[in-house]
Amino acid sequence: MKYSSNQLEPHLAANPLRDIIGSGPAMAEVYRITAQVAKSQASVLLLGETGTGKELIAHAIHELSQRRERAFVRVNCGALSENLLESELFGHVRGAFTGAIDNRTGRFEAAHKGTIFLDEINSTTLHLQVKLLRVLQEREFERVGDTKTLQVDCRIIAASNRDLLTLAEEGSFREDLYYRLNVVPIYLPPLRERPEDIPELVTHFLSIYNEQNDRYVVHLDPRAMEAMQRYTWPGNVRELQNYVERAVVMASGDELTLDLLPQIVITGKSPRAVGRRPLDFQSLTEELVQVGLGAADETSSDLHSRIVDRVEREVISQVMGSCDNVQIKAAARLGINRNTLHKKLKEYGLEED
Repeated sequence: MKYSSNQLEPHLAANPLRDIIGSGPAMAEVYRITAQVAKSQASVLLLGETGTGKELIAHAIHELSQRRERAFVRVNCGALSENLLESELFGHVRGAFTGAIDNRTGRFEAAHKGTIFLDEINSTTLHLQVKLLRVLQEREFERVGDTKTLQVDCRIIAASNRDLLTLAEEGSFREDLYYRLNVVPIYLPPLRERPEDIPELVTHFLSIYNEQNDRYVVHLDPRAMEAMQRYTWPGNVRELQNYVERAVVMASGDELTLDLLPQIVITGKSPRAVGRRPLDFQSLTEELVQVGLGAADETSSDLHSRIVDRVEREVISQVMGSCDNVQIKAAARLGINRNTLHKKLKEYGLEED
């Protein structure tokens, strides 16, 4: 049986949020909380992996609120350095720093009476978190380089792809700021937890990319749909969107067939991971024993260092393979900074791998 775009068209009557696709139970709870919290002035914390649609939910909260006629201002906190982000958020006065040739209005001023969305707030420094806490508590701030205090009235919505409470326990995120932001948390489930929504999402993206590319891919091979619903989607909806766009561009007919999907979706394994040796703890242990037996002239600290390096290299190699060699994913899984991972890859000669 083939799916057609008409058969797959989602029923959105129960979804009060425009542009957000999915009618399964996981998203139904998101819609319920979003519609309810939008009527209030409470701060909202959106939690979920990258690509799960946090910005769409933030925009929906704004559109359903009494502030809908005012500005919705988005700031990606992870895209700028501390100094640039501070200036971006609060503005600056002329001469505040090199290159500040004129006064500049910050994003909080621009969001006055409206909503400001602080994406990737987990990327902010402790210094900047102090200033954000003041805005949340006192609704006031100063521009960079100025002493004049400005008052602001805006709804604050923050988003994080990491657990802020864990970061607070580690000392990299202020606990008081976490509790000020976490008035109403909304968890955005990853796509792997809602495979029932994939047909609706695929149909939605087919409609978009058919129109953009003047194509007519309106049917879905059941095997392609099965593969997509079986795949774990580490990149979530954004990854699905990219693969549907590619399928539309590459299709020779009116059907999205299995062969139009990347190998990793079909098999669950990246072509780059083919032939990669799985982590064999027994072999590794035997190898480390041999290292120890052959290290009679080494100090215990030198031997310990060699063993740690060997294990670390193997773990990094395996994690890189499981993350399709995407460094940002591997760094997150390893719990280290991306720059640190890059340094380790170079140190262990894993860059080419």
